[in-house]
Amino acid sequence: MSVTVFIQGRNGATRWQPGKRWLLLPILLIAAGTGLYQHNAKQLTQQQANVDSERMAREEQKDELIALKSATETQLSMLVAHVARMQAKLTRLEALGQQVALNNQLEDQFDFSSEVGVGGISDLGTNIELDQLIADMDELVSRIDNNNVQLSLLETVASNLHIDEERYISGRPIQKGWLSSPYGLRNDPFNGKRTMHKGIDFAGKEGVDVIATAGGVVTWADKMFGYGELVEIDHGNGLSTRYGHNKALSVNVGDVVAKGEKIAVMGSTGRSTGPHVHYEVLRGGQQIDPQKYVYRKAG
Repeated sequence: MSVTVFIQGRNGATRWQPGKRWLLLPILLIAAGTGLYQHNAKQLTQQQANVDSERMAREEQKDELIALKSATETQLSMLVAHVARMQAKLTRLEALGQQVALNNQLEDQFDFSSEVGVGGISDLGTNIELDQLIADMDELVSRIDNNNVQLSLLETVASNLHIDEERYISGRPIQKGWLSSPYGLRNDPFNGKRTMHKGIDFAGKEGVDVIATAGGVVTWADKMFGYGELVEIDHGNGLSTRYGHNKALSVNVGDVVAKGEKIAVMGSTGRSTGPHVHYEVLRGGQQIDPQKYVYRKAG
């Protein structure tokens, strides 16, 4: 097939018939344009894929940072709660020391009235200042060290004034009644399982007197889980006694009691099947067999 082209000039139209190469030019241009379009489209697709990948990476980093922040805040909140519990226990310890000093008319010589330094951690819902938290912990350590010294001195003074000769633990915590359950392994009266009984039970009539087996300072006089109404007495030298399941208590925390003094009346409060006193002897905070104290001669 041939194509004839007429070119208009000054002297009239001129006839020109292009060759086959000229006929291929439009096809070549179209092919080149198509290739260029495909190349650019491929580049745009790759760029979009890179953008999407970077966006996903940033989202993952953001999620990791949020999770890390949440975990850190949770750990700080737990630490804050722990410090708050320490402050509460220390406040109770200071109140006990102050009461003992007052009972022994030694309040002018011992000061347990320092305020609790709560700082900025009283509200767990607000931002936690780590520097303030560390400062509060340092203050707690200082207060504990100071109170330990004062309590040690107060114990020595109180013992020399009142109960030095009465701290010898001996005898039964009741005047009327009988031993109903010894120290050691036994079948639990509630579920029948073999369990360790960490005290001695003395049964009797409800309302009979429960007495201190040695002189000391009352460190607990309230309900305690499992024990019901409980009295705990510190006798010094790492020894203390407990009297559980009482119907009513006759002493308060901080009282100095003498050997044989009434501290409660027998009952069946707490985890109990009937009127009795659950009696424990503790050394260094751990229950030991009270039998040798119950049956040894009075000092």
